[in-house]
Formats: sequence, structure tokens, C-alpha cells
Amino acid sequence: MTAVFVTSSGTGIGKTLVTLRLIEELTTAGRSVQALKPVASGFDAAHPEGSDTALLLRAQGLDLGAKNLDAASPWRFAAPLSPDMAASRERRSIPFDALVAHCRTASERPGVTLIEGVGGVMTPLDAEHTVLDWIDALGAPALLVVGSYLGTLSHSLTAASTLRARGVTIAGVVVSESEDQPVPAAETAATLVRFLAPAPICVLPRTAPVPLWPLIETHLK
Repeated sequence: MTAVFVTSSGTGIGKTLVTLRLIEELTTAGRSVQALKPVASGFDAAHPEGSDTALLLRAQGLDLGAKNLDAASPWRFAAPLSPDMAASRERRSIPFDALVAHCRTASERPGVTLIEGVGGVMTPLDAEHTVLDWIDALGAPALLVVGSYLGTLSHSLTAASTLRARGVTIAGVVVSESEDQPVPAAETAATLVRFLAPAPICVLPRTAPVPLWPLIETHLK
């Protein structure tokens, strides 16, 4: 299984941006790549073109037909809440075993599979499972996306420690530059290096692009 799970220390930090960049870079490098966002909350079924799922599909050259939407994001919910809360408002739930099986099946296809999580590492999926349980069940390395906002050091180190305590391999850490930050993002990254080495860490600026796929290269077959 050649899969990488893109997770984060929280929501709205840059998972989709990082996943989009990886799709572009891996494709340019001649690698076959597919990207999934199996659980999507805040999804407007009347206007799917505005969703993160739509961005991932377009980046792969795929249309927004029902077949592609179901393959990329089988569990879609309207409320912009944690998946367990969003699902409960629709009297639905996320069957954990089916979620894991869906990702495993996708990962058995040739090429690289990028699995974008929902929320942060400890976001609840149902009454018993979190995103961490999902990552652990897949056995995939995690690419941790964090911000450079005030407070990110504690959030980032807590997320990384939680992953490592479960035995999840951290393929790398991406510091996605926040709009408001107390210090340059590079300074935040330097602090994280002291605690998270040997995991590679890079800064993703808001403007100038930097390559991300070398962070996960050693985990790709």
C-alpha cells in the first residue's frame, strides 16, 4: 500500500492546499496519483463545485459527476461541524470499518494515494473513533500540516506527540504560513525541528511555492 495520510493540528490550516500541491508535484514528476477526502463536512450538495472535494477532483482532471464524488468523498455532510455532529444532524453515522476498507481498496490501486483527513488528529468520527484511529487502522504514514499562528507550537507538538504515541510514522511536517503570525514561519519551523527531528519539516509560504513531495518521497514505492 502506497498511501500517505494528510492530517493536521486543527481545522482550516491547509490540508487541502497541501494535498493539491502534492497532486501537482507528483503528477509533474511522472507519478500516478489519486487523492481522496473520504469524510467531508460543510458540503453543499446543491453547489458541489465550491467544495474541497471538487478542488481535489479538478486537480486530478476529473469531473464532478456522482461517481467521482462518491469515490473521493463517500461520506458527505451539510453541517460544517465535526463529522460525528454533522452526521447526527442527518440521522446518519460513519461506519468506521467501511471507511477504513474504502481507503484500503483505493490504496491498492497503482500509484500514490493521498488521503486527506477531516479536522485535526483528534477530531471525532463517531462515538468511539477519532481521525487518529482512522490513521492507525490504515497503517499509513502521516503528513502533519500545522500553522504559524500564535499558539501553534503547543497545538503542533501535541498533535505530533499523539501520533507518535500511537506508533504512527510522521512522514513530515508542513508549516503552512498563517495570515497572522507572531514570528516568521521559519522561526516556528526551527523550534519544531528541535522537538520533532528526525521528521523533515518545511515551511509552505503564502506566496512563493516550495516543493513538498520530497517530504514523503522515502515513503513512496
